[in-house]
Amino acid sequence: MCPELRCVVRYRSELVSMGDSLDPSRRSYHFVGIGGVGMSALAYILAQQGYQVSGSDLASNSRTKRLQALGVQFAEGHAADHLIGNPQVVYSSAIQSNNPEIAAALGKGLRVYHRSTLLAQLFSGHISIGVAGTHGKTTTSSMIGYLLLKAGLDPTLIIGGEVDAWGGNARLGTGEHLVAEVDESDGSLVQLHPQIGVITNIELDHPDHYASLDQVITAFQSYAQQSQVVVASLDCQNVTDHLVPTLGYSLQDHPQADYGARQIRYQGTGTTAQIWERGQVLGDLSLQVLGAHNLSNALAAVAVGRHLGMEFEVIATALREFVGAHRRFERKGEVNGVVFIDDYAHHPSEIRATLSSARLHGCRVIAVFQPHRHSRLASLFEEFSHAFDLADRVVITPTYGAGEAAQAGVNAIELAATTAQLHSWVCYVPTLTDLPSRLAAQLQPGDLVLFLGAGDLNRQIAPTMEAYACGQLTAHPSVVGEGAVSW
Repeated sequence: MCPELRCVVRYRSELVSMGDSLDPSRRSYHFVGIGGVGMSALAYILAQQGYQVSGSDLASNSRTKRLQALGVQFAEGHAADHLIGNPQVVYSSAIQSNNPEIAAALGKGLRVYHRSTLLAQLFSGHISIGVAGTHGKTTTSSMIGYLLLKAGLDPTLIIGGEVDAWGGNARLGTGEHLVAEVDESDGSLVQLHPQIGVITNIELDHPDHYASLDQVITAFQSYAQQSQVVVASLDCQNVTDHLVPTLGYSLQDHPQADYGARQIRYQGTGTTAQIWERGQVLGDLSLQVLGAHNLSNALAAVAVGRHLGMEFEVIATALREFVGAHRRFERKGEVNGVVFIDDYAHHPSEIRATLSSARLHGCRVIAVFQPHRHSRLASLFEEFSHAFDLADRVVITPTYGAGEAAQAGVNAIELAATTAQLHSWVCYVPTLTDLPSRLAAQLQPGDLVLFLGAGDLNRQIAPTMEAYACGQLTAHPSVVGEGAVSW
């Protein structure tokens, strides 16, 4: 059972359920887990609206510092005395049921809400566009947000990633539109009723919450039924088998697609395509972001923009300028001819898509992967072992557990050994602290290095760049499986 459901079960008589509305007369909010990307975005919106906002998290980060600059009271760690006054309390699914601030709030009779309740409240006051899907949510919601921003609609934006165009993961606008990334990881998407619901694809990505793909599909079906207009990719078999979109889009000439692309050219500098709408040519589209998956994301944005009545030229101009969100094939720098890329890919499908984009550069591709969550690695182990075909070399590091206990017999070194049976060069690095110097020893001018994962692997990018620049190189490989070595 996921954390927020454990909390509801334990405090069923006292805890306000996810479907209940907040009390608009209360002007103060306290966020338990305020440093998370979704929680910090909601806190930002409330702070900008003039509410008194406070929050806590295990550690400060760039998002909590941004909130503090707005006057948000931040406390490091979790303790009952962090609750000041009688705020409404918002928590995320990462918060355990025995959290002292949750317990203190319930003991004081305060209203306690899952973050999806607050998001649902914001949806109800806007023309809401919710972007859901297993992959591509952040980029697609960012594209749509940027499109509305450039069209002069001054939208409110709640995004699951950092975007330079609005200086973070949230933006408070004065217009009537709200664009929000909708998270399926904890099932809370079923609480939302957007006017436009976008679904990019459906796969099993969170086995810590869902027991099967069927449960994931059921959640997306509920979300679709609660959306007034459904915009969805017909290239995803799980979408076409289980949903009936209002507007469908496809890169594969699906016969029922309202929007499609032809004359596609994928290059290392971007993508160009001719865009079609119901059998008629709309015009040409150029993107700076790479690969088929980003062209598909752009088609979703085109469909939303056209549904809102925008001229295609306005849409094309905005999407041509869009440079992407942080940690989505984000170029971190180049050192002595080696390019370093940070990418959030943590699912086999995402890894394959990102490597496909990397191959467009025509150089040697080094994939450095940190598995994220033991449950995901165990459930998708076979898929992970086949995900690195497009990489020239593969480096695997220990799993980022995200609070989960390790599972016997399934770990990163086993993934390295299994992948090595399918790939000519696979290495396992047993500690992140050893990675920079040992990875740097394998690099040569012309390489493109991809750091893949949703954990903390990206913290090693700068040290690796420094180690390569300074010649701080060490390597002493030993065999751990056919084709695989461990440093």
